[in-house]
Amino acid sequence: MIVVFGSVNVDLVARVDRFPHAGETVTGSDHVVAAGGKGANQALAARRMGADVTFIGATGTDAFADLALAHLRRDGVDLRHVAVVEGATGLAFITVDGYAENQIVLSPGANGRLKAAALDAVAVKPNDVLLVQGEVSMTETEKALAWGRERGMRRLLNLAPAVPVSSRLLSHVDILIVNEAELRQVAERVGASGSAASAAEQLASELGLGVVVTLGALGAIAHVDGEVARSPGFPVTPVDTTGAGDAFVGAFAAALDASRPVMEAVRLGCAAGSLACLKAGAQPSLPTRQEVERVLTEPAAS
Repeated sequence: MIVVFGSVNVDLVARVDRFPHAGETVTGSDHVVAAGGKGANQALAARRMGADVTFIGATGTDAFADLALAHLRRDGVDLRHVAVVEGATGLAFITVDGYAENQIVLSPGANGRLKAAALDAVAVKPNDVLLVQGEVSMTETEKALAWGRERGMRRLLNLAPAVPVSSRLLSHVDILIVNEAELRQVAERVGASGSAASAAEQLASELGLGVVVTLGALGAIAHVDGEVARSPGFPVTPVDTTGAGDAFVGAFAAALDASRPVMEAVRLGCAAGSLACLKAGAQPSLPTRQEVERVLTEPAAS
């Protein structure tokens, strides 16, 4: 089982030819209202890859709350421990430009009141997976990681966005998952430098944990338990990259939960991330296990 402790939002996505400069207004061609939040996205991504997933998050009492959980509920994510707090559900304001790049502004809402104590109601076993991110309180996230460590869970931290974290928090982490920009911010604290592969190796050695770095269209590289695993990306013409990182993390976590090797987990993550670029919005774009496996067989069939 995978337990995801993290954020749940509603995403308001507008497409523009280019991002505005400071003080400028640009007109978008269309917009999408969709469920999102890194915690919820990754929970759904793992569920669509076949994992049993329990989500721990918080919504508000506004009209966005039901929409925020709609995909998770439909796909069978366990939502029994999601808190409802007075006030607004989290919102993300996202613009996507003509190159399928995005800019995001977060309004945390109920996510700012999520407590790790909610985990106490969840029954877990050793080697279950705990997955956390950087969108909720890092104080509560550290408590969640310590909770998972006490129970012998495998603990994954996707440090997105790359907020400051303490050495104590990182001591509770088994595998750190970051993109290149996030890698640089974390690597600076231990003086790691060089290429992404070199910085990841140094970071893994200095901090004594596994490090996985996503490289966008170039794929991903992992240094985990002394093993180096690398997968190229899968060529696609992107429509929207918003959910790609979450698709990778969810698929990677699901593969580990199924006791698949790290190399396989990285490759599954890359395939899922590539597929997520083909649709607008975060959760609507997350692929199923069947879609990912179909992509994995195509090179061999060609």
